[in-house]
Amino acid sequence: MIEGQPSATAFRVAMRRAAHQLLDKPLIFEDPLALTIVGGDRGSVLARDELSRADSPGGETIRAFLAARSRFAEDRLAAAVARGVRHIVVLGAGLETFAYRNRFADQGVVVFEVDHPATQAWKRERLAATGIAVPESVRFVPVDFTVDRLDEKLVAAGLDPSIPAFFSWLGVAPYLTEAAIFSTLGIIAARSGGGEVVFDYAEIPDKLSLLQRLAFTTLAGRTASLGEPFVTFFKPDDLAGRLVDLGFSSIEDRTGPALGEIYVGAPSALDRAEVGHVVAAIKAPAIG
Repeated sequence: MIEGQPSATAFRVAMRRAAHQLLDKPLIFEDPLALTIVGGDRGSVLARDELSRADSPGGETIRAFLAARSRFAEDRLAAAVARGVRHIVVLGAGLETFAYRNRFADQGVVVFEVDHPATQAWKRERLAATGIAVPESVRFVPVDFTVDRLDEKLVAAGLDPSIPAFFSWLGVAPYLTEAAIFSTLGIIAARSGGGEVVFDYAEIPDKLSLLQRLAFTTLAGRTASLGEPFVTFFKPDDLAGRLVDLGFSSIEDRTGPALGEIYVGAPSALDRAEVGHVVAAIKAPAIG
Protein backbone atom coordinates (compact mmCIF):
# COMPACT_ATOMS: atom_id res chain seq x y z
CA MET A 1 0.00 0.00 0.00
CA ILE A 2 0.95 3.64 -0.51
CA GLU A 3 1.41 5.18 2.92
CA GLY A 4 -1.62 7.12 4.14
CA GLN A 5 -3.88 5.94 1.30
CA PRO A 6 -6.53 3.21 1.22
CA SER A 7 -5.78 0.03 -0.67
CA ALA A 8 -6.29 0.44 -4.42
CA THR A 9 -6.55 -3.30 -4.97
CA ALA A 10 -9.32 -3.49 -2.34
CA PHE A 11 -11.47 -1.28 -4.55
CA ARG A 12 -10.67 -3.30 -7.67
CA VAL A 13 -11.61 -6.52 -5.90
CA ALA A 14 -14.89 -4.96 -4.75
CA MET A 15 -15.65 -3.84 -8.30
CA ARG A 16 -15.01 -7.31 -9.66
CA ARG A 17 -17.18 -8.83 -6.94
CA ALA A 18 -19.95 -6.44 -8.03
CA ALA A 19 -19.40 -7.32 -11.68
CA HIS A 20 -19.69 -11.01 -10.83
CA GLN A 21 -23.23 -10.37 -9.61
CA LEU A 22 -24.08 -8.82 -12.99
CA LEU A 23 -22.16 -10.79 -15.59
CA ASP A 24 -21.66 -14.37 -14.51
CA LYS A 25 -24.12 -17.24 -14.59
CA PRO A 26 -24.43 -19.27 -12.55
CA LEU A 27 -23.35 -17.13 -9.62
CA ILE A 28 -20.59 -18.72 -7.60
CA PHE A 29 -20.91 -16.25 -4.77
CA GLU A 30 -24.00 -14.19 -4.03
CA ASP A 31 -23.37 -10.85 -2.33
CA PRO A 32 -26.46 -8.60 -2.15
CA LEU A 33 -24.34 -5.66 -0.94
CA ALA A 34 -21.60 -5.91 -3.57
CA LEU A 35 -23.13 -3.28 -5.87
CA THR A 36 -24.21 -1.03 -3.04
CA ILE A 37 -20.83 -0.68 -1.34
CA VAL A 38 -19.09 0.43 -4.55
CA GLY A 39 -21.84 2.99 -5.02
CA GLY A 40 -23.03 1.99 -8.43
CA ASP A 41 -25.79 0.50 -10.52
CA ARG A 42 -25.34 -1.92 -13.40
CA GLY A 43 -24.47 0.74 -15.95
CA SER A 44 -22.01 2.67 -13.83
CA VAL A 45 -20.24 -0.42 -12.52
CA LEU A 46 -19.72 -1.94 -15.96
CA ALA A 47 -18.57 1.40 -17.37
CA ARG A 48 -15.75 1.84 -14.87
CA ASP A 49 -12.22 1.64 -16.24
CA GLU A 50 -11.43 -1.12 -13.75
CA LEU A 51 -13.86 -3.35 -15.62
CA SER A 52 -13.04 -2.34 -19.17
CA ARG A 53 -12.01 -5.94 -19.81
CA ALA A 54 -14.94 -7.40 -17.90
CA ASP A 55 -16.02 -9.65 -20.76
CA SER A 56 -12.54 -10.87 -21.66
CA PRO A 57 -11.46 -14.41 -20.72
CA GLY A 58 -8.88 -12.96 -18.34
CA GLY A 59 -11.41 -10.75 -16.60
CA GLU A 60 -13.86 -13.63 -16.30
CA THR A 61 -11.19 -15.85 -14.76
CA ILE A 62 -10.21 -13.26 -12.17
CA ARG A 63 -13.83 -12.62 -11.23
CA ALA A 64 -14.48 -16.34 -10.92
CA PHE A 65 -11.52 -16.92 -8.63
CA LEU A 66 -12.36 -13.94 -6.41
CA ALA A 67 -15.94 -15.20 -6.12
CA ALA A 68 -14.87 -18.78 -5.44
CA ARG A 69 -12.40 -17.87 -2.71
CA SER A 70 -15.11 -15.83 -0.93
CA ARG A 71 -17.58 -18.70 -1.29
CA PHE A 72 -15.04 -21.16 0.10
CA ALA A 73 -14.22 -18.89 3.05
CA GLU A 74 -17.87 -18.30 3.93
CA ASP A 75 -18.71 -22.00 3.61
CA ARG A 76 -15.91 -22.78 6.06
CA LEU A 77 -17.09 -19.93 8.28
CA ALA A 78 -20.60 -21.39 8.39
CA ALA A 79 -19.17 -24.79 9.35
CA ALA A 80 -17.14 -23.13 12.12
CA VAL A 81 -20.25 -21.42 13.48
CA ALA A 82 -22.03 -24.78 13.45
CA ARG A 83 -19.18 -26.10 15.63
CA GLY A 84 -19.79 -23.31 18.12
CA VAL A 85 -17.36 -20.58 16.99
CA ARG A 86 -18.78 -17.13 17.67
CA HIS A 87 -15.82 -14.83 16.95
CA ILE A 88 -15.00 -14.05 13.32
CA VAL A 89 -11.91 -12.03 12.34
CA VAL A 90 -11.67 -10.58 8.84
CA LEU A 91 -8.05 -9.62 8.21
CA GLY A 92 -7.48 -7.05 5.48
CA ALA A 93 -11.23 -6.56 5.27
CA GLY A 94 -11.18 -4.02 2.44
CA LEU A 95 -14.75 -3.66 1.14
CA GLU A 96 -15.80 -7.16 2.22
CA THR A 97 -19.48 -7.14 3.23
CA PHE A 98 -19.98 -10.26 5.36
CA ALA A 99 -20.21 -8.25 8.59
CA TYR A 100 -23.17 -6.27 7.21
CA ARG A 101 -25.15 -9.29 6.03
CA ASN A 102 -24.14 -11.57 8.90
CA ARG A 103 -26.88 -14.17 9.05
CA PHE A 104 -25.43 -15.53 12.29
CA ALA A 105 -25.72 -12.30 14.28
CA ASP A 106 -28.75 -13.58 16.17
CA GLN A 107 -26.59 -16.52 17.30
CA GLY A 108 -24.14 -14.16 18.95
CA VAL A 109 -21.56 -14.12 16.16
CA VAL A 110 -19.32 -11.04 16.40
CA VAL A 111 -17.17 -9.86 13.48
CA PHE A 112 -13.84 -8.13 14.05
CA GLU A 113 -12.77 -6.23 10.92
CA VAL A 114 -9.02 -5.65 10.83
CA ASP A 115 -7.41 -3.32 8.32
CA HIS A 116 -4.89 -0.55 7.84
CA PRO A 117 -6.25 2.67 9.43
CA ALA A 118 -6.44 4.53 6.10
CA THR A 119 -8.31 1.71 4.36
CA GLN A 120 -10.64 1.20 7.29
CA ALA A 121 -11.48 4.91 7.51
CA TRP A 122 -12.22 4.88 3.76
CA LYS A 123 -14.48 1.85 4.18
CA ARG A 124 -16.42 3.49 6.98
CA GLU A 125 -16.94 6.50 4.74
CA ARG A 126 -18.21 4.17 1.99
CA LEU A 127 -20.62 2.49 4.43
CA ALA A 128 -22.02 5.84 5.51
CA ALA A 129 -22.23 7.22 1.97
CA THR A 130 -24.06 4.16 0.62
CA GLY A 131 -26.43 3.77 3.58
CA ILE A 132 -25.19 0.35 4.71
CA ALA A 133 -25.98 0.02 8.41
CA VAL A 134 -23.22 -1.08 10.78
CA PRO A 135 -24.66 -3.75 13.11
CA GLU A 136 -23.80 -3.89 16.80
CA SER A 137 -22.04 -7.17 16.07
CA VAL A 138 -19.19 -5.39 14.21
CA ARG A 139 -15.91 -4.37 15.83
CA PHE A 140 -13.50 -2.20 13.84
CA VAL A 141 -9.83 -2.88 14.60
CA PRO A 142 -7.42 -0.49 12.84
CA VAL A 143 -3.94 -2.02 12.70
CA ASP A 144 -0.80 -0.48 11.23
CA PHE A 145 1.46 -3.51 10.99
CA THR A 146 4.57 -1.31 10.91
CA VAL A 147 3.97 -0.22 14.52
CA ASP A 148 1.14 -2.36 15.96
CA ARG A 149 0.93 -5.98 17.11
CA LEU A 150 -2.10 -7.81 15.74
CA ASP A 151 -2.63 -9.97 18.84
CA GLU A 152 -2.53 -6.98 21.18
CA LYS A 153 -4.95 -4.99 19.04
CA LEU A 154 -7.40 -7.90 18.88
CA VAL A 155 -7.31 -8.42 22.64
CA ALA A 156 -7.89 -4.69 23.14
CA ALA A 157 -10.92 -4.94 20.83
CA GLY A 158 -12.37 -7.74 22.96
CA LEU A 159 -11.18 -10.93 21.26
CA ASP A 160 -10.37 -13.40 24.02
CA PRO A 161 -7.37 -15.56 22.95
CA SER A 162 -8.69 -18.48 25.00
CA ILE A 163 -11.86 -18.70 22.87
CA PRO A 164 -11.79 -20.28 19.37
CA ALA A 165 -12.00 -17.87 16.47
CA PHE A 166 -12.33 -18.07 12.69
CA PHE A 167 -9.94 -15.93 10.62
CA SER A 168 -10.71 -14.97 7.02
CA TRP A 169 -7.64 -13.51 5.29
CA LEU A 170 -8.29 -13.02 1.59
CA GLY A 171 -6.40 -11.01 -0.99
CA VAL A 172 -3.53 -10.09 1.32
CA ALA A 173 -0.81 -12.75 1.52
CA PRO A 174 0.50 -12.39 -2.07
CA TYR A 175 1.35 -8.74 -1.34
CA LEU A 176 3.31 -9.50 1.86
CA THR A 177 6.79 -10.77 2.51
CA GLU A 178 7.14 -14.38 3.58
CA ALA A 179 8.22 -13.21 7.04
CA ALA A 180 5.08 -11.07 7.42
CA ILE A 181 2.83 -13.93 6.30
CA PHE A 182 4.24 -16.39 8.82
CA SER A 183 4.27 -13.78 11.55
CA THR A 184 0.50 -13.43 11.17
CA LEU A 185 -0.04 -17.19 10.88
CA GLY A 186 2.11 -17.66 13.98
CA ILE A 187 -0.05 -15.24 15.95
CA ILE A 188 -3.17 -17.17 14.92
CA ALA A 189 -1.54 -20.50 15.78
CA ALA A 190 -0.42 -19.23 19.18
CA ARG A 191 -3.98 -18.53 20.37
CA SER A 192 -4.72 -20.93 23.23
CA GLY A 193 -8.35 -21.23 22.17
CA GLY A 194 -7.42 -22.46 18.71
CA GLY A 195 -9.52 -21.86 15.66
CA GLU A 196 -9.30 -21.82 11.88
CA VAL A 197 -7.79 -19.62 9.20
CA VAL A 198 -8.72 -19.40 5.52
CA PHE A 199 -6.33 -17.51 3.27
CA ASP A 200 -5.30 -17.42 -0.35
CA TYR A 201 -1.89 -17.43 -1.98
CA ALA A 202 -0.25 -17.53 -5.37
CA GLU A 203 1.64 -20.59 -6.51
CA ILE A 204 4.99 -20.13 -8.20
CA PRO A 205 3.85 -19.69 -11.83
CA ASP A 206 6.50 -21.86 -13.45
CA LYS A 207 4.01 -24.51 -14.59
CA LEU A 208 1.87 -22.11 -16.61
CA SER A 209 1.65 -22.18 -20.37
CA LEU A 210 3.10 -19.24 -22.28
CA LEU A 211 -0.32 -17.59 -22.72
CA GLN A 212 -1.27 -18.17 -19.08
CA ARG A 213 2.03 -16.74 -17.91
CA LEU A 214 1.50 -13.69 -20.10
CA ALA A 215 -1.94 -13.13 -18.55
CA PHE A 216 -0.51 -13.52 -15.06
CA THR A 217 2.35 -11.13 -15.83
CA THR A 218 -0.17 -8.58 -17.07
CA LEU A 219 -2.19 -8.88 -13.84
CA ALA A 220 0.97 -8.60 -11.73
CA GLY A 221 1.95 -5.49 -13.67
CA ARG A 222 -1.42 -3.87 -12.95
CA THR A 223 -1.19 -4.44 -9.20
CA ALA A 224 2.41 -3.20 -9.16
CA SER A 225 1.35 -0.01 -10.96
CA LEU A 226 -1.06 0.59 -8.06
CA GLY A 227 1.78 0.38 -5.57
CA GLU A 228 0.80 -3.12 -4.43
CA PRO A 229 3.03 -5.64 -6.24
CA PHE A 230 2.90 -9.40 -5.79
CA VAL A 231 5.74 -10.28 -3.45
CA THR A 232 5.48 -13.90 -2.29
CA PHE A 233 4.72 -17.20 -4.01
CA PHE A 234 4.63 -20.71 -2.57
CA LYS A 235 4.84 -24.32 -3.60
CA PRO A 236 1.79 -26.08 -2.08
CA ASP A 237 3.76 -28.88 -0.37
CA ASP A 238 6.25 -26.44 1.14
CA LEU A 239 3.47 -24.24 2.50
CA ALA A 240 1.59 -27.23 3.94
CA GLY A 241 4.73 -28.36 5.73
CA ARG A 242 5.25 -24.97 7.31
CA LEU A 243 1.63 -24.84 8.45
CA VAL A 244 2.08 -28.20 10.15
CA ASP A 245 5.23 -26.88 11.83
CA LEU A 246 3.15 -24.04 13.27
CA GLY A 247 0.69 -26.53 14.73
CA PHE A 248 -2.08 -26.39 12.15
CA SER A 249 -3.89 -29.54 11.04
CA SER A 250 -6.75 -30.57 8.74
CA ILE A 251 -5.16 -28.51 5.98
CA GLU A 252 -7.28 -28.18 2.85
CA ASP A 253 -5.71 -26.54 -0.22
CA ARG A 254 -7.90 -25.83 -3.24
CA THR A 255 -6.84 -24.56 -6.65
CA GLY A 256 -9.10 -22.61 -8.98
CA PRO A 257 -9.97 -25.71 -11.05
CA ALA A 258 -10.73 -27.67 -7.86
CA LEU A 259 -13.05 -24.88 -6.70
CA GLY A 260 -14.71 -25.04 -10.10
CA GLU A 261 -15.47 -28.72 -9.60
CA ILE A 262 -17.11 -27.91 -6.27
CA TYR A 263 -19.10 -24.81 -7.18
CA VAL A 264 -19.73 -25.09 -10.93
CA GLY A 265 -19.39 -28.78 -11.71
CA ALA A 266 -18.71 -28.16 -15.39
CA PRO A 267 -15.98 -26.54 -17.48
CA SER A 268 -15.69 -22.91 -16.37
CA ALA A 269 -13.43 -19.89 -16.12
CA LEU A 270 -12.01 -21.37 -12.92
CA ASP A 271 -10.25 -24.02 -15.01
CA ARG A 272 -7.83 -21.25 -16.05
CA ALA A 273 -7.19 -20.04 -12.48
CA GLU A 274 -4.28 -22.37 -11.86
CA VAL A 275 -1.98 -20.03 -9.90
CA GLY A 276 -4.45 -19.02 -7.18
CA HIS A 277 -5.00 -21.28 -4.18
CA VAL A 278 -7.21 -21.04 -1.11
CA VAL A 279 -6.20 -22.83 2.08
CA ALA A 280 -8.17 -23.71 5.21
CA ALA A 281 -6.17 -24.81 8.25
CA ILE A 282 -7.37 -25.63 11.76
CA LYS A 283 -5.44 -25.12 14.99
CA ALA A 284 -6.71 -27.23 17.89
CA PRO A 285 -7.06 -25.50 21.27
CA ALA A 286 -4.21 -25.89 23.74
CA ILE A 287 -4.61 -28.72 26.25
CA GLY A 288 -4.46 -27.96 29.95
